[in-house]
Amino acid sequence: MSLQQETGRRKSKKMLIIAVIVPVLIVGGTLYGLADRYLIKHVEKVVSGEGAPPGGSAPQENTTSSEAGAQSDEWNYTSDDLQIHIDQVQTGSGADKITYYVADVQVKNPGSLLSAFAENGFGRNITENTSEIASNNGAIFAVNGDYYGFRGDGVIIRNGTLYRDEPARTGLALFNDGTMKSYDETKVSSSALLEQGAVQTLSFGPALIEDGKVNTDLDNVKIDTNFGNRSIQGANPRTGIGLIAPNHYVFVVVDGRKEGYSRGMTLTEFARVFQDLGCTEAYNLDGGGSSTMYFMGRVVNNPQGKGRERGVSDILYVKEVN
Repeated sequence: MSLQQETGRRKSKKMLIIAVIVPVLIVGGTLYGLADRYLIKHVEKVVSGEGAPPGGSAPQENTTSSEAGAQSDEWNYTSDDLQIHIDQVQTGSGADKITYYVADVQVKNPGSLLSAFAENGFGRNITENTSEIASNNGAIFAVNGDYYGFRGDGVIIRNGTLYRDEPARTGLALFNDGTMKSYDETKVSSSALLEQGAVQTLSFGPALIEDGKVNTDLDNVKIDTNFGNRSIQGANPRTGIGLIAPNHYVFVVVDGRKEGYSRGMTLTEFARVFQDLGCTEAYNLDGGGSSTMYFMGRVVNNPQGKGRERGVSDILYVKEVN
């Protein structure tokens, strides 16, 4: 074999190796990037204990019903400081049947309504079941939150602490006077919210009711473009929060994706539920497989239509405080 032929052979072999390695590196890099974004845990801050909102009392150790002088059953909880009543509602029949749960929650101390992170850590891809987070924080009642950890933007204030300040969408602010209001994250600064007494912000949406008026553009809501998102249009499981009066909240969790039990709700149907309940404000939280309602140690609804919870990054919960 001549020198020229040998040189040509080596070049061909090198080009073949490069042709094989480059795609492997690209695919590997892409897979790692996806895993890093959606699977690998990134703990940005460890939360040692859930703080109390300014103006509220610091939460104490988990208090049993007898210690709090409370009365309770599977659907009710009453004490000097809390009143919680849950109804199961079913409408329609057959393929059009809908099953949902309405929790009427009244608190004397705004500090009774708190939020908690999965595994007590703020970051990406940190998840636990709603019931686990609730139990670990001594919750009497809880629902899943906005799944902030699935995205890298949004304004995230929890229990009076600012964790993320990346304005992106219509958010919800809960204040230390027991009120709540949706707002445009791109127009209202986090510092202004804190000055106004915001203790929790949720970043999902859309706003369902604002100032007593139902959002009439719910059919045209733009959704996030994160990888793996399922459209929030159509009938889906839902979780939402509404306000009737200061310190008087309504939480609604709609089951879905199980024919003959519950098809779920459209956003317009969901908004009308809150309107019929007398809410002046209402906001859509993370839904789908995340939709979960917890009360007194049990999961009330039927998550995913299979009685199986999906891990989430955060919850809203209610507990006794002193």
